[in-house]
Amino acid sequence: MEDFKQLVQVRRSHRKFTEEQISPEDVQLILRAALMSPTSKSQRAWHFVVVDDATDIEKLSDAKDLGSQFIKGAPLVVVVLGDPLQNDCWVEDGSIAAISMQYQAEDLGLGSCWVQMRGRGLSDGTSADTVIRGILDIPENMSCLCVLAFGHKADERKPQNEDRLKWEHVHVGKW
Repeated sequence: MEDFKQLVQVRRSHRKFTEEQISPEDVQLILRAALMSPTSKSQRAWHFVVVDDATDIEKLSDAKDLGSQFIKGAPLVVVVLGDPLQNDCWVEDGSIAAISMQYQAEDLGLGSCWVQMRGRGLSDGTSADTVIRGILDIPENMSCLCVLAFGHKADERKPQNEDRLKWEHVHVGKW
């Protein structure tokens, strides 16, 4: 990638991936981006579970009713977690870490997609947290913000269109 301006423009969500695995070096760079991301009071209280087992990935795709089935086609997912009792900014810190991983993946030529899990679940009332804890043996005090799917892109997405930016949503000084 030539510069951050271009990186921001070309990073798009990808829900289709090839079967090619992500190299260990690229996985490490993606996680490095998360571990270097800014956090409230430098707490660095987030946790990440890296999952490359196809069976566990398929189970994670069923953690909520809608919008997560494509996960089963990803060769790698990262579960982003935080402890709400330890860090009142766990959602913000986890979000910053998640997008940092997504930008790093894009810079490596990989695709990614955020799958919201916080506040989501199954129609029977089971929370996505409960499902994910059961699959990955996550302690009760941890809450799942999202699952990030990563892989080699199996589709092409056009860059963001500059003409469609909502500049009218930017207010300078006052509303």
